[in-house]
Amino acid sequence: MRPGQNAIESYKAVKQADGLRIREDLPRIIGEGHEALSPADKELLKWVGVFFRKPTPGQFMMRIRIPNGFAQSRQLRVIADLSRRLGNLIVDITTRQQLELRGFILDSIPEIWQRLRGVDLRTLQTGQDNVRNLNGCPLAGLTPHELFDASPAVFALDQLLVGADGNPEFTNLPRKFNVTITGCLENCTHNESQDVALVPAAKQGRPGFNMLVGGKMGSGGFTPAVPLDLFVQLHQAAEVVAELVRIYRDHGPREARSKCRLYFLIEERGIDWLRFELQARTPWRLESCGRDMRRLYHADHLGVAPQRQEGLVSVGLSVPTGRLHPEQMDELARLAEEYGDGQVRLTVGQNAIIPNVRDASLDWLMREPLLRRLSPQPSPFFRRMVACTGTDFCNLAQIETKSRAVELSQALEQRLGTNLEALSIHWSGCPAGCGNHEAAQIGLRGFKTNIDGQLTEAVAVYLGGQTGPDTRPAEMVLDCVPCDQLADVLADLVRKHRLAQAPKNTGASASNDRRDFVRLSDLAKSRPFPDPA
Repeated sequence: MRPGQNAIESYKAVKQADGLRIREDLPRIIGEGHEALSPADKELLKWVGVFFRKPTPGQFMMRIRIPNGFAQSRQLRVIADLSRRLGNLIVDITTRQQLELRGFILDSIPEIWQRLRGVDLRTLQTGQDNVRNLNGCPLAGLTPHELFDASPAVFALDQLLVGADGNPEFTNLPRKFNVTITGCLENCTHNESQDVALVPAAKQGRPGFNMLVGGKMGSGGFTPAVPLDLFVQLHQAAEVVAELVRIYRDHGPREARSKCRLYFLIEERGIDWLRFELQARTPWRLESCGRDMRRLYHADHLGVAPQRQEGLVSVGLSVPTGRLHPEQMDELARLAEEYGDGQVRLTVGQNAIIPNVRDASLDWLMREPLLRRLSPQPSPFFRRMVACTGTDFCNLAQIETKSRAVELSQALEQRLGTNLEALSIHWSGCPAGCGNHEAAQIGLRGFKTNIDGQLTEAVAVYLGGQTGPDTRPAEMVLDCVPCDQLADVLADLVRKHRLAQAPKNTGASASNDRRDFVRLSDLAKSRPFPDPA
């Protein structure tokens, strides 16, 4: 390893800077078994979507690439069958609109890949130093609340970056790279948390995108993306983003992993340098930014909503913590075929949407038993609930999140009822922030602490986060709340928030909501919680 080079860079160097070459080692890896995996093997397997899970040695996770969250019923059926036969009966929807298959063994990899390829799915470049699953509005092309359908740019970019068999040109990035491309006006994706986001804009009567760059979550906190002051048209979008990825590949820092994101390259070189470098690599003359067309509120696309296509509606279903079981996936596929056209759309809120439902069939769909489990009208404490993987399967998590998230939402229902607007409650099991806790109205970051000589699961509480044109990272107001006291604490916070809102009219802005939440930090001074370990 060269001085200053991190371990991942040394692993890639052995593979000539192409982590996809780990495929050449699969016969050896499978033959030797999981106990013989080297640290390099464990990291490089992430290039092909195979993740060693420390909490379940010998049982792996596979991350399936689903650009824009656009899935088909036939794909869900195959994944359900693989989970049932080869996995542990658990499939998770992630906050990047993709699916994770859990609990399989190394011997199963060839069969899983073969079955996935048969339904046009792949797992390539879904981990480590790659452009991760590309996000977009799950109702792209369907919602009347979009400037235009941006999904063609998402799929064109995915073809450039990954293609059918992986693309070595984009497998040697300094670290991960997150992208969102959306024409939705309702902020249904967390654009400001992305390395690059294209958001709907207009210039001189022409629709297109403004570009945001340098956002990140995780260690070091939520750093919102900033405008690059460029306007890009739909037909330019895929190539322009690909050039930004190449700039990051060629110039991004590669020393300490915590300092390797695009944000740090911008911090070092400046936003003007990035704009100049991009223009030098782009065949078009790039224009200055247009008018941001987004509205101030956030839409989750749950419930019944009319589509732009006459006589059709979408039905967004709440999937608690994003966790599905094979029988639910099979039933979701059946409903998509029987009442829609076989499409299922996945959201960054870990939920699922059945689009293209005929008005005449809606009443019958709403009576289906699955909708009692995956409700289109969830309570305000389930509707915008997000939870990372937690200690069940994640190597980094410090607390269990999924079951705690459900228990908390149920407890808040009992204490507060359901007659209030939905609150975003996001759980992250560690500082990596996979639950996007700093983008939520109530964010919870887990850790363990010593209380009276016992190691106890606890959370830091963040309030007032939001993405969109008025982006604000949540502020930590309580640094240590034991999980068994959390329901009472949050119930107090929400009660105080509702009292603060009572005198206001219903048109109060999101930023006012946030300030009211942040004022509740005074509660921290009145509760004697232990210091975090």
